[in-house]
Amino acid sequence: MAMTHKFHFSVEPPLPIISLQNHRPHHSQFLIPKRPLSSSSIIRSRNGSSSMAPLPETDCPVPADQQPINEYQNLSTSFPFSWALGDLVEYCSRLFVTGASFTLFIALPVAWFGAVGSDSDPLIKIVGSVSSGILFVTLAVVRMYLGWAYVGNRLLSATVEYEETGWYDGQIWVKTAQVLARDRLLGSFQVKPVVSRLKYSLVNLGASLLFCALLLINLEGSSQKAYYSSTPESGDPSIPGVYNDDSARWFEPDAFHVTDHKERLEFHKFR
Repeated sequence: MAMTHKFHFSVEPPLPIISLQNHRPHHSQFLIPKRPLSSSSIIRSRNGSSSMAPLPETDCPVPADQQPINEYQNLSTSFPFSWALGDLVEYCSRLFVTGASFTLFIALPVAWFGAVGSDSDPLIKIVGSVSSGILFVTLAVVRMYLGWAYVGNRLLSATVEYEETGWYDGQIWVKTAQVLARDRLLGSFQVKPVVSRLKYSLVNLGASLLFCALLLINLEGSSQKAYYSSTPESGDPSIPGVYNDDSARWFEPDAFHVTDHKERLEFHKFR
């Protein structure tokens, strides 16, 4: 019995064999960082590796607390220098509340019960208390102006004066171009408006102090004039509101005739 063999031929091409080892695509791969970095913050070496560049203050020999940028940040968050950075309405309201509080709780009690005396004109006491409150606010604004003007000058200057360990080893550091541009931008757009606001505040407060001083001088003059008008002068028969023996003798000489005669007799007797 003969055996028959059947052969099946497939016309489909064989599947390609894919090797997973050392597979490199022909196209280039670009890795996009999750966080973009500025070109100034990356330094590439010759071998292609990259490293972070130091900030401008890293090579600065000035101590951190004496650098103008840090002085500005400290001043903008300290009391009462931060008042000048706020809104104009908020700034004026804080100055008003400060002056009113000093007037009501310190100046007015001292003027009413203290050195001025209880026989003084109440209007003089009130004006004096208001003047004290304005003077207190003026001193606070002067302190703020000196602080902001100092920081502004250091920001706008091309050099920075600093002390390493004490007053005896002062040094001067010349700012780099990047640091100078940043500091001058900050000083021109942040510090200069604050200094101008404080200047206008000082002018207005000075005018208010001058007005209060002139008003006090006028009130003192009027009070002294009223006091001298009530004091009896020689030969003046008018003594408003005050009793005096001389004026009584002027108007009623007979009432004092007997008393004067007895006094003369006793005088001659002892003589």
